[in-house]
Amino acid sequence: MNRRQVLHTLALKGTLASSAALGVLGWQRLALAQKVTAPAVPLPVSPSASGNSKAANPASPVVTSTPMALTPAQSRSFRGWMTRIIAAQLTAGPTPRWQQRDCVGLVRFAVAESLREHDEKWKRANGMLGTALPPEIELDKSTQSVRHQWRLADGSVSAYVSAIEMVQENARFRSKDCNLAAPGDLLFYDQGDAQHLMVWMNSYIAYHTGTVTPTDNGLRAVKLRDLQAWRDTRWHPTQDNPNFAGVYRLNFLSA
Repeated sequence: MNRRQVLHTLALKGTLASSAALGVLGWQRLALAQKVTAPAVPLPVSPSASGNSKAANPASPVVTSTPMALTPAQSRSFRGWMTRIIAAQLTAGPTPRWQQRDCVGLVRFAVAESLREHDEKWKRANGMLGTALPPEIELDKSTQSVRHQWRLADGSVSAYVSAIEMVQENARFRSKDCNLAAPGDLLFYDQGDAQHLMVWMNSYIAYHTGTVTPTDNGLRAVKLRDLQAWRDTRWHPTQDNPNFAGVYRLNFLSA
């Protein structure tokens, strides 16, 4: 059995006192880790789709400016688009354009697709033509930088970002109380050697396991009450779980 199989089948060790208690050394430890994994507990999924992908980390230019925040109206539209796009992956299976299929890859893809223009061609390709959709976000030149511009720990920006840097550099801590989460907010877990993201969808939680096989596309949807009842308590999104860092909100959202 190789190391990947061991990590997939055995409990990953490590604790996280809380996001507030990480401190400088804690975040430095997190920033060094690049491996992102996910819980192996099976949940009801959409029809399987085959495909594998490997995440790439392209060279990143130095940050020259800070991305502008969306207005409250744009933020609300963004949340609607992000959850709509993730829901489409769950029900119809991953679109071929989503290539980096893991937990943080789901977030990166949903953000990029939400911030683009959704013309008739896009709607038809994504099976959304003629369906009720959120208002267009209508980014201007000053806010275009939020798309494909993730800040990394070294201060550079890239279209690729790890789960750790997603919350450390591109989101702000909201709470360890899921009742304060809004659609599109992120649930962040630290299992010691690996970190994981889930997306709050309002009536349920969505995530990708990080593993794709010919019979399992890796996408999962779970109700909050069911997640709280998992036998593996490391995945409980509760305040008393040291492995649950809490709910995080993307920095460019103002509402």
